Amino acid sequence: MRAGPNYRYEDVAQFITTLVDNGTLVVGARAPSLRAVCRQRRISLSTALQAYRLLEDRGVLEARPQSGYYVARGRTSALRTPAISQPPAEPTTVAISGLLLKLMEYAGDPALVPLGCAIPSAELLAAGRLDRLLARAARVKGLRCNTYTEPRGDAGLRREIARRATQWGQAVSPQDIAITCGCTEALSLALTSVTKPGDTIAIESPTYFGVLHTIEALNLKVFELPTEAATGIDLAALAQALKMRRITACLFASSFNNPLGCTMPDEKKHAVLEVLARHEVPLIEDDTYGDIYFGKERPTPFMALDRRGSTIYCSSFSKTVAPGYRIGWIATGRHMQQVLERKHALTLCGPALPQAALADFLASGGYDAHLRRIRRAFQQNIAQMTRAIEKAFPEGTKVTRPAGGFVVWLELPRPLDSRVLLAQALEKGICFAPGDVFSASDRYRNCLRLSCAHPWTARIERGVATLGALARSQTRP
Repeated sequence: MRAGPNYRYEDVAQFITTLVDNGTLVVGARAPSLRAVCRQRRISLSTALQAYRLLEDRGVLEARPQSGYYVARGRTSALRTPAISQPPAEPTTVAISGLLLKLMEYAGDPALVPLGCAIPSAELLAAGRLDRLLARAARVKGLRCNTYTEPRGDAGLRREIARRATQWGQAVSPQDIAITCGCTEALSLALTSVTKPGDTIAIESPTYFGVLHTIEALNLKVFELPTEAATGIDLAALAQALKMRRITACLFASSFNNPLGCTMPDEKKHAVLEVLARHEVPLIEDDTYGDIYFGKERPTPFMALDRRGSTIYCSSFSKTVAPGYRIGWIATGRHMQQVLERKHALTLCGPALPQAALADFLASGGYDAHLRRIRRAFQQNIAQMTRAIEKAFPEGTKVTRPAGGFVVWLELPRPLDSRVLLAQALEKGICFAPGDVFSASDRYRNCLRLSCAHPWTARIERGVATLGALARSQTRP
């Protein structure tokens, strides 16, 4: 029997393909069951089975025994990924603060399409349970929490963080953890504990502009390392830099670097730690995005692999549950005394009530269910963003394929200038992060970062389409 120009099973195959292409079904998601398709499309079981076998042949679905059909992991965009970065082989003084203040102003403007700021929307986080626990803590613990905590922070919260660290094989004591004002303060405390003004820090390139801003404020220099979009820094370049120059410390993101989304495999992390051990150089680890992974297992932090105990671990809840609470933490090992002295001198301690509420939230088990939900949402957002980029941006555009987090990095054909593109986009009511703010050496002017931290809407889709059209006009001969 025919149904228009196609056989019925072809219509069903096209229907499922459309669900995948528009982001309703993301990579790894379970496809509707054969019986559900039979009911919805009013077809026989044999027709549904023929359609799903066709989708298997096309690489859209994969069958899993005793489980059903799932969107195939090989279902990816045709866009290529960016090439390994090529930063200068010399230390660089950081000077980006002027542009960053303006960029943060744009990113916080609700009138602009929110592609610029890597802060999850309150709507997506939906942290109502945490807010209720905060109100409860105010009623039950208000008197006790209306005082200073010790510099390390709330003991219950530190205990919960230490308990969670056991999930990736790390035995850390609550006494080895200090609560900070987000990951930014954690990184600042780590840097000031192992460096002095004028020292050089080895970093990934590109790297998060907030890290560069902190380094600039501390009057440090950076040595930018070539970084590959999937597996992180060039190990040979790191070894050469440590051999030829005085590098005081390294600062790397272990999981889902911002902006590339790269994650080093465990073997490479071990190799990095061995190189650093030979040169007695400490590692500062930024693991802000570690809990936002799309695979089956959380990536292992450097801290859990470091037998020397020379890794200073920094992380935060700002990207996963509560940006407004500004709660991060640092696990320091033998550097705790220096960290506490600086913490006490600069901020004394953090606010007690939000820490108590977050400790209750973690203890309740609600955090893990929350993480599962937002991981699905961010993975779907990235898939939809990638498809929109593929449709709208000029030929030759390259896009990262992050396995976690919620940002994507675009490398566009030259002579595109992302700073010029930003000015044009702002006139159209769109904000994004231009590439040069992710480097201290004025690199990546033909690159940009897009945030996928908000629920996908028609407004965001139109914004990406408009941005792509502006980019095409810049790259047109």
